[in-house]
Amino acid sequence: MKQLQVFHIVISILLTAASTEALDYAKTGCKDICGAMQIPFPFGIGPNCSVNEWYAIDCNSSKPYLSAFHNLEVLSVRLKEQIVTVKVPKISGCQNPLQNNTDLIPSVDLGESPFLFSKTHNVFIVEGCGHAAILDDQNHFTGCSTTCLNESISEEKNYSGISCQTTIPHYLQSYTVDLSRLQRLDGGGHCGSAFLVDETYVDYWYEDYGVNNKSFIPISLMWTLKNDEIPNCWEGNFRRPSLDLGNGSNVYYMKCYCGFGREGNPYLYNQCQESKRCKECRDSGRICQYDEGYADDLDYRGNFFCVYPSVYSTQDLARSKSPIGVILGTSISIGLIFLAKIIFELYKLINKIKTKRRREKFFKHNGGLLLKQREATDTSLVDKTILFTSTELEKATNHFDDNRILGRGGQGTVYKGMLSDGRIVAVKKSKVVDESQLEQFINEVVILSQVNHRNVVKLLGCCLETEVPILVSEFIPNGTLYELIQDHTNEFPLSLNLRLQIAAEVAAALSYLHSETSIPIYHRDVKTTNILMDETYRAKVSDFGTSRLVSIDQTHLTTLVKGTFGYLDPEYFQSSQFTEKSDVYSFGVVLLELLTREKPISFTRFGENRNLATHFMLAMEKGHVMSIFDAMVVKEGSRDELLAIANLASRCLDAKGRNRPTMKEVAMALEGMRTSHVPSTVQMNFGKVNSSTNIFMLPNDVSTSTTINFRESISK
Repeated sequence: MKQLQVFHIVISILLTAASTEALDYAKTGCKDICGAMQIPFPFGIGPNCSVNEWYAIDCNSSKPYLSAFHNLEVLSVRLKEQIVTVKVPKISGCQNPLQNNTDLIPSVDLGESPFLFSKTHNVFIVEGCGHAAILDDQNHFTGCSTTCLNESISEEKNYSGISCQTTIPHYLQSYTVDLSRLQRLDGGGHCGSAFLVDETYVDYWYEDYGVNNKSFIPISLMWTLKNDEIPNCWEGNFRRPSLDLGNGSNVYYMKCYCGFGREGNPYLYNQCQESKRCKECRDSGRICQYDEGYADDLDYRGNFFCVYPSVYSTQDLARSKSPIGVILGTSISIGLIFLAKIIFELYKLINKIKTKRRREKFFKHNGGLLLKQREATDTSLVDKTILFTSTELEKATNHFDDNRILGRGGQGTVYKGMLSDGRIVAVKKSKVVDESQLEQFINEVVILSQVNHRNVVKLLGCCLETEVPILVSEFIPNGTLYELIQDHTNEFPLSLNLRLQIAAEVAAALSYLHSETSIPIYHRDVKTTNILMDETYRAKVSDFGTSRLVSIDQTHLTTLVKGTFGYLDPEYFQSSQFTEKSDVYSFGVVLLELLTREKPISFTRFGENRNLATHFMLAMEKGHVMSIFDAMVVKEGSRDELLAIANLASRCLDAKGRNRPTMKEVAMALEGMRTSHVPSTVQMNFGKVNSSTNIFMLPNDVSTSTTINFRESISK
């Protein structure tokens, strides 16, 4: 315990070492010290001393506490990093081994507070023999597992094995921890735990408490402030960086700084002054210089230089009274002007040459030479694949302005753009391309640029002279099928006839890709967020970022498992072999979403029923499948008609791929159902569909967890 306290004091001393008596770190009339720790504004000790109630500090027995979180103890406040580290109780799971092998650990939620769990300062740790844990923020998940050192465990020793740790995917507002036992242990009960902890404290924490005696953990929270909350950023030195929450949204906040060569509290007016190091440099007759810049949005860094002044300084020339001094000064001034002009022109020329070489390098790196070779050997490809310039696409997207973003996905970010000829396009800025897959990437670009189907988004061309490839495709205006299904405002009624039409169109597009292109194409990520709706609400299959071309003589692809939980073919998940029937399975889930208007994985259902496909198959077995259909579908369709659709979906979702129909058979069946269906009279309103965000969930075999508020969990 003493070692941990010493470590806290050392951090506080380091944070306050640069301060001087002339500077205020707290608001006027407020204290800035609690025990050995400095409490800088925007935090404050006592009433009216913090920026708002979330930052209020109570100083009890020389220890600071965050009163908004039921007096949560503060371990350190790092002003420059915008981090507050707090001490929270450790949540663990213990149970009898005769019961099931999953512990339910409550989640933590920061609620409406301006704090986030820091991605860069916290790590996720799992402890206990033979345990695995998954941390889930309902959009992404991460996890790791531990191993047992011995084959059995005694009753006296609750922990055995090796702890594991991993990073968290994004800045989190909340998260859920699912802790599962991987193997049965002989002997008495067993315990395991999984939690976030500030990585700075990990070594001291283990050394101080050992493995069996940890009752609390230090967690670092990133604080965010709005423009109107901090009007006095020192002399306008501020930035508005953003934090990625991983669900397609960002949190923008104010970050103030004194500037290089200065120190103090930039969140208070006129409380920054020349640093001690810079003052010592200047007192020694030298010049204090900084090479400043941002390492990233969160870390403001630079290099310090203490240099001697030049031989001919302005003051030296001012002291010169002789004509020789005047002539010398004038000559030097004119020479410096010409020199500056020459240097500037050379800089522009060199920069132009460097830019050209960089574009040529990227073009080669991204497979441009391979594309040229393909066009040279096959004249039918000439003018089929349009190569856009980086300048053209920067102009089309207003330099990839954030306001032009249509969406973010696992393969890149999509922007809305307008070409010089007035065409509206979707510009997808890809993530890093694997060099070993360049030939495959170029092959896909060539094939997809020749794909011509009314229900497939048309690839117009690409740009290969940027650091990452950029794909340009036609713009589809009415959002995604997911948004249409989940829009419960009834502004646009989803009639059974429209649902059958959409399903038939998607099936026709997949059938075309599987069997009618020159080389079969497996989509590998069929889901409602990858199906777009045009101006007349016709379906368009999009996002071929994970698609693969297949030789005629191939029956499957052996790849790393990629896709979205809820849509993944269980056979593919187990064998890593993707076949055309894997796309059929994913389509079956899309068909269920159209019939039920339910999400593929939902927390409103429990156990194995979380997974929509499993929920549907269980209902089919019990004979009450009609009960899970959407009310409008039941109202408009006959029982025989709906059972026929349900049977088709059931065939698509068969656990064995060989028992599933082909996409061509599915497309023919749906087209027959659509033409035979007599639609009821429903008033159609082609209104605008509101935007929504795709939610990535855990698979159905992961245990359920309850969600409680962060402040409630601390108070408990």
